[in-house]
Amino acid sequence: MKPGLSLRVSQHLSLTPQLQQSIQLLQLSTLELAQEVEQMLVDNPFLERSGDEADAVSDAPAEIAPAAHEYSASDSISSEKEVGQAQAASDSVAEATSAETPEALNWEADGMDGQDGEWGGESSSEWDSPSGSGSTRNRDGDGETDAIDLAREHESLTAFLHRQALSLRLGAEDCAALRFLIESLNDDGYLEDSLQELAQSLAGDDLEEREELEQRFAIALKLLQSLEPVGVGARDLSECLQLQLRDLIHAAEDEGTTEAHMNRLKLAQAICKQPMDLLARRDLRKLTSLCGAREEPLREAMSLIAGLEPRPGRRFVDVERNIIVPDVIVRPVRVSSGRVDFSVQLNADVMPRLRVHDIYAGVLRRHKSSEGHAALQQQLQEARWFIKNIQQRFDTILRVSQAIVERQKNFFVHGELAMRPLVLRDIADQLGLHESTISRVTTAKYMATPQGTFELKYFFGSGLGTETGGSASSTAVRALIKQFVDAESPKKPLSDAKLADMLKEQGIECARRTVAKYREQLKIPTTTLRKAL
Repeated sequence: MKPGLSLRVSQHLSLTPQLQQSIQLLQLSTLELAQEVEQMLVDNPFLERSGDEADAVSDAPAEIAPAAHEYSASDSISSEKEVGQAQAASDSVAEATSAETPEALNWEADGMDGQDGEWGGESSSEWDSPSGSGSTRNRDGDGETDAIDLAREHESLTAFLHRQALSLRLGAEDCAALRFLIESLNDDGYLEDSLQELAQSLAGDDLEEREELEQRFAIALKLLQSLEPVGVGARDLSECLQLQLRDLIHAAEDEGTTEAHMNRLKLAQAICKQPMDLLARRDLRKLTSLCGAREEPLREAMSLIAGLEPRPGRRFVDVERNIIVPDVIVRPVRVSSGRVDFSVQLNADVMPRLRVHDIYAGVLRRHKSSEGHAALQQQLQEARWFIKNIQQRFDTILRVSQAIVERQKNFFVHGELAMRPLVLRDIADQLGLHESTISRVTTAKYMATPQGTFELKYFFGSGLGTETGGSASSTAVRALIKQFVDAESPKKPLSDAKLADMLKEQGIECARRTVAKYREQLKIPTTTLRKAL
């Protein structure tokens, strides 16, 4: 083979660094964006977080004052032509910027002067909390405590147990053993590791010390299981239920309960000593033979067990992990003739207020011939592009949210049963964007609505055929199935086939397998498990 030269013409898509950053920021969640902003503030000296002073906006020229990011669902959106022109202009600026040398850049007329000022959705007078903090404050100023403050005041399970342990008169070693066991509990209040494993983790290969630790842990475990909540410190579900039943038996003895109730408690305790899978399957035949009881008392005892708490630490789970800070807020707005419209507004608390450091930018502008000017010039440009890309991220989220509200307006009025079929392509075609962009926008972004807080992806769902030739949203069908199950007779629950027939009566064609899939998604047990004892 001879080496040679050849010319070839080809086309390929090239993503500029600015466009790559824009795509990256678009797919980040609120928490990830806050972390990215903090990292950028550390890395780039030209970027700073704007304060709450109003003069940063009032002193800015009229052409760069931030506009309010609040629109009504009935407002018109930009045409596809305008969107395309704006995107083309953005790409042209990016390519021109990357092609020019830093020395050739003109700061007085670089087309980015508007980024030196603060940008944000609301003035600091309305939103007095710093953005990116993750807290959602009441806009009406009624003084309500925000959700994160409530979460911080929430006492954890370990703190609750440590507080009870202080009232016990224990020696230093027993106190240390009890504290070690408390710290070894999982979120549900169970002790997952055996005492032998815990002792070995501390003593290592020292057999004598390991045996001594096992003895102390055994004593500490008895003390732990005597604390509130009842059932804490159990090694498995069986032990957890038995601890609760033992407490109920002691309470019944102190109160002098009837013999029938006491027998029911003891029978329930005997059931919990059997394999848990028999109780889960409600295998009355095997439980009857193992416990030596008739079927009717066995049903009553199983009903009593159903009222126990399988996870003692449930109410102590850190609620801060379950807090969802919405990116978009939807509020009803009553218009003329009694018609209700909805306003779509960005949550100012999740919008980082950033600006270019004016002093540093001015010094760099006046010392163009200084050493290291090119590198600093590049950092200044990166700061400007970062602010622009963040603003574009929130503008895109708002446009997509507005389009969703327009399409699913009936949901915001009537709930899940009024949800319409909607796919990513519908919104993409309406806004002139690619489906992948809509997918990035709707992932890990949340909308607070009168019906609750939902991920943007929640409003998308496939359609099922109807007798009239239309289609029904899968979300609406799931809501209808849940409604049927909630209204069923506990003694005669509805089977999947019966649910499919009931949907057909409503004009919705839904196979039994599809009903079973939707039921599993709703975490509704099977007919056998739903049947009342």
